[in-house]
Amino acid sequence: MASLRSFWWAVHSLRSFRSPFSTSKLWISTQTSLLGDKNILLMGPPGAGKTTVGKIVAHRLGLTVVDVDDDVLEPTWKMPVAAKLAAVGGQRFLEEEGQALCSFSASGCVVSLTGSNPLHTAAMQHVKESGVVVYLDVDSQDILARLERMKVNRIVGQEAGVSMRDILGYRKQFYEKWLDVRVLCGRGETIEEVAEKVLKALERYQKHDTETFVSTRRGEMESASKKTFFSDVVVEGLATDGGLYVPQNGLPALSAQEWQRLAEMSYPERALVLLERCIHPLDVPAGDLRTMVFKAYGSNFSSAAVAPVKHLLHNQYVQELFHGPTASFKDFALQLMPQLFAYCLPPMCNYLILVATSGDTGSAVLSGFGKLGDADGSRIGVLVFFPEGGVSEVQKLQMTSYRGGNARAVGVRSDFDFCQRSIKRMFGECGLTGHLAVEYGTVLSTANSINWARLLPQVVFHSSSYLDLARDGVIGFGEPVDVCVPTGNFGNALSAVYAKKMGVPIRKVICASNHNRVVADFINTGEYDLRGRPLLPSRSPAIDILKSSNLERFLYHASERDGRLVERLFARLDAQRHFSVPQPLLRSIQQEVLAGWCSEEDCLAALQKVHEQTGYVLDTHTAVANVVAGPVAGRLVPGGALLHGSLREVCPRGV
Repeated sequence: MASLRSFWWAVHSLRSFRSPFSTSKLWISTQTSLLGDKNILLMGPPGAGKTTVGKIVAHRLGLTVVDVDDDVLEPTWKMPVAAKLAAVGGQRFLEEEGQALCSFSASGCVVSLTGSNPLHTAAMQHVKESGVVVYLDVDSQDILARLERMKVNRIVGQEAGVSMRDILGYRKQFYEKWLDVRVLCGRGETIEEVAEKVLKALERYQKHDTETFVSTRRGEMESASKKTFFSDVVVEGLATDGGLYVPQNGLPALSAQEWQRLAEMSYPERALVLLERCIHPLDVPAGDLRTMVFKAYGSNFSSAAVAPVKHLLHNQYVQELFHGPTASFKDFALQLMPQLFAYCLPPMCNYLILVATSGDTGSAVLSGFGKLGDADGSRIGVLVFFPEGGVSEVQKLQMTSYRGGNARAVGVRSDFDFCQRSIKRMFGECGLTGHLAVEYGTVLSTANSINWARLLPQVVFHSSSYLDLARDGVIGFGEPVDVCVPTGNFGNALSAVYAKKMGVPIRKVICASNHNRVVADFINTGEYDLRGRPLLPSRSPAIDILKSSNLERFLYHASERDGRLVERLFARLDAQRHFSVPQPLLRSIQQEVLAGWCSEEDCLAALQKVHEQTGYVLDTHTAVANVVAGPVAGRLVPGGALLHGSLREVCPRGV
């Protein structure tokens, strides 16, 4: 027979009718919360502060608070939780704890789960249906210190000889499996600060409609009439007006304490946390994103560090971005982007991905899309266009020898700019797009860096390089560095700018061009001039580009989101092959980036010099950055370490 127990309706207590969990469920209902009648489920290891944070959050929201230990388990078992664990042992405890939670129901409450609840699949499936799971990702040192103060020396599932730190590390995979929202807590943050972060995270979760994207060629008021979300821009690639998509509210910034937490993590863990901040969980749920990220940056990379940073000369460091399956830095985006693309595809529609490459993107696209499962691969075709005489023999063989699924590479007897321009024209040809849609049920998209999902993952490796330097004691955290990036299409350089906006202490992004120096000339003069300028072959073909697509995104930000100005500039470039920016805008550009260029002779000399001095073999693209970084960095105010962002490709033209 069920018995009535005491009733409390104060903020930090609950009202309940309790009965044996095997015959009926505990039901709690309260007023409408921030998330309607959904529960706010706080999850994390013992010592994360779930109980105290839950009380603060409930008080702030005027909701009932439920502590699973105090309000569910102990009344059910009629004994303290610690006594139950001692009586039945770890495995039996987990089963009985899970059964008790499966018998619990609530609505509109703040529920503090136990540290071991996430280890029971059925229980978590049950409670997750009732609300939003918020993971308190607290620094392990803070947790260990709290557990020591609480005199806790053993937790559920911990075997003899296994340290508390090890068991906390083991449990992390379960917390990340169930979370909807992560609250990353900096070392030493107070419970009140964590509670405030929880409230902000819940507000973000609720306001999905504010995380929209706009075209670089439209003003904010014009763009506001149509809601375009991350899942839309991944699939569409190019905006309908010919512009590029950018986040309407920019990228989120992390605090210094949060960056310091990331320094202790592996590359996939860093990528996951950063991408969770940039992709709303209602577009791509956190659990699905985790699966994609760990698949993208796993055993397919030859280095366990994924993107290791090596000392080169003096205060120069090189980030090695060639450990992916095709030895191209594009692998960092294209091992992930196809998974995001397939995930976001609407049902009952096929897609043809068009890609222009100057050499390195092509094989990376084919590798990434080739790893999709049969169901996704059957709906997605890929056509890669490359300049027949503008890529290395190795790169050409990588592309043309690929025979997987619906992906093909096509050589074009022209240059990269022609390939890129032609693809943009295809998107604008109503006859072509209409024919594909009607006859084949197929829509065009792109995997070039004009697609936001191609650009976003590159922010991670720029962030990771700084974190490695700080973790290894090369620099003090917060000390600025300069990042030198070989660039043609400006995507990788822009990724470094975005990393800076998210809080990475980058002083200047230095753009390094080869003798096709249109980007360097523009940054130094404000004149973008293609008139009478042929594309010259070089030993660094990945940056043999004259019309730089991602410069459009950069100008949109530098002009304080003046879409009309950006539209006029690029219309002028299409019509007259030239534009110049106003002096105030040029000053804004030069506040963010500097630039220089490198001759073919200086590139080869740098290869030889670095090898003679260090034994390290640079590729030709990194050599361009090595040459440019010296004199350009010399113009900067002294201070900080110089970081060479490396675009290390398959070695071109037999170098």
